[in-house]
Amino acid sequence: MEPITLTTERLLLRPFREGDADEVYAACQDPDIQRWTVVPSPYTHADAELFTRKLCPGGWQDDSMYNFAVVRREDGAVTGALGINRRNLPGTYEVGFWTAKEHRGLGYMTEAVLAAAHWTFTSLGADRLEWRAEAGNEPSRAVALRAGFHMEGDQRSGLLNKGVRRDTWIGALLPSDLGLPGAHPYLPAAAPSAPATGASTGLPPGLRGTSTAP
Repeated sequence: MEPITLTTERLLLRPFREGDADEVYAACQDPDIQRWTVVPSPYTHADAELFTRKLCPGGWQDDSMYNFAVVRREDGAVTGALGINRRNLPGTYEVGFWTAKEHRGLGYMTEAVLAAAHWTFTSLGADRLEWRAEAGNEPSRAVALRAGFHMEGDQRSGLLNKGVRRDTWIGALLPSDLGLPGAHPYLPAAAPSAPATGASTGLPPGLRGTSTAP
């Protein structure tokens, strides 16, 4: 796919450029980004150059991932990074992001996630956009919740980060959550009903309601 640019009220989500390496390098010196994301630690300028010059363009070329620099429209400052990655299940994608420390708390990433989600559903034909973060990453979870993701639970050993497997939280956003049609019909599971009085407990009739103590 040819790289594209998305526009929001305050931001541009554009492909990374070689000239972004300095800002990416500076942002990724933040211990929180190195702790909670899979970027290398320590993070070198060579890592930033590899990301901006090779990994990001390559993802667009082979349609495996679509990385955006989240840039402030008023001055061109790189406020963060956002990626949309393909999952193995057709129509399912995953969003990942980080925000530079000096730009946090301003709602930029929520704005960017919503724009990227809309593009994923309308241009990529997605039926499900997933969010994952290591359990305990409250700032990332807050962004996902503000963007409308529904939290679906925990995954044991769901993330490999710097040689250590860690538990993750997972949430998902569907096209209908944004008032959009999906590419395929979606039939949610029926809500479980309360068991009727006298329903089977899986025990022989003579043992129902009896004590199992010796």
